[in-house]
Amino acid sequence: MSTTVRAGSDLRIAVIGLGYIGLPTAAILAAQGVRVFGVDINPHTVAAVNAGEPPFVEPDLGAFVSGAVSRGLLSASQETPEADVYIVAVPTPFEGDHAPDLSYIKAAAEALAPQLRGGELVILESTSPPGATQKLADWVLAARPDLAEGDKRPEFAHCPERVLPGRVMVELVENDRIVGGLTPSASERACEVYAIFCKGELLRTDAVTAEMAKLVENSFRDVNIAFANELSLISDRLGIDVWELIELANHHPRVNILQPGPGVGGHCIAVDPWFIVDAVPDLARVIRTAREVNDAKPQWVIGKVLEAVEGIESPVVACLGLAFKPDIDDLRESPARKIVAELADLLPHGRVLAVEPHIENLPAELANRRNVELVDVEAALAQADLTALLVDHSVFGEVRPSAPFVDTRGMWK
Repeated sequence: MSTTVRAGSDLRIAVIGLGYIGLPTAAILAAQGVRVFGVDINPHTVAAVNAGEPPFVEPDLGAFVSGAVSRGLLSASQETPEADVYIVAVPTPFEGDHAPDLSYIKAAAEALAPQLRGGELVILESTSPPGATQKLADWVLAARPDLAEGDKRPEFAHCPERVLPGRVMVELVENDRIVGGLTPSASERACEVYAIFCKGELLRTDAVTAEMAKLVENSFRDVNIAFANELSLISDRLGIDVWELIELANHHPRVNILQPGPGVGGHCIAVDPWFIVDAVPDLARVIRTAREVNDAKPQWVIGKVLEAVEGIESPVVACLGLAFKPDIDDLRESPARKIVAELADLLPHGRVLAVEPHIENLPAELANRRNVELVDVEAALAQADLTALLVDHSVFGEVRPSAPFVDTRGMWK
């Protein structure tokens, strides 16, 4: 079965998981004239997509989705349909011991297996530990042993996403992609799919190397952020302005230190390094240490806030930002939301004013705390005994508190 797209092609692609990667991928494929079927277990997501309205904020995504839906090229369902190509873009979180949780991938495999007729291509886009693509294939073929041999055997490949929230619709097209198949044929077929919309270079490899490449990219970032975060702790102890220190050091032609913050969040950098640690725990020493440094940074921020409000009977603390990075609404693995939750628990007689201009409602674990309120930045600054800047949203650069503050992003230096 060829996946080459031609004018008037009747290629059918199912994208399983309509989150921050799956929905943009589905929409951009549909924009190229491909019939795309989105699949998601969340009925609200399905309803929103079918109405032509993305359930989350991403620049330009709305126009792509509404256009594709109005042209009849994109629809969504909770049921997995028959298709020629399946792109699996479901979450891959980790469990309490930082072991990868592949239950969403397994569920996707078990849902698509009954729909196979033979010869389909299954692409795993979810960021995954080494060997996950092979496990996906094993789960599918265990459910469909009748397709395990000969021309009817489906092919499997891994193509990790490498896009930046806020620039997804641009980077899906422009960035190079790594495509790794369980077989060379699977790599070639997957490249044909991504060539539909990707203008970047398609880099062929095997599946395990493709899986590892994505983890290495994010671990590189994590290690370098950990260096900056550790510098911030050392500088605070020594009475040095870490922002000035980094700026001066970066004048060296071969030095480029990143900026410290309240920790590391998001669905990639805060998660992916643990997949490497889990795979080879005795050798991944630097990667493990970097994760521990970054995971510990929120506690340091909490300590600075508590120190600043010590002696105030019922302190009001304004926490600016809940997202994991500036100018988006994505709260996944955000250190800011963890800081807000713990401050609320540690200050039972105080109030924590959360400011997040990109959301309308607090996440459940904050909404359930009686002393946490979602307010706008002006109201927060007017009431706060202390302000903690946790996310460097652009709007926060336009204000400056009159009360004491803890600036974790160097925005008010």
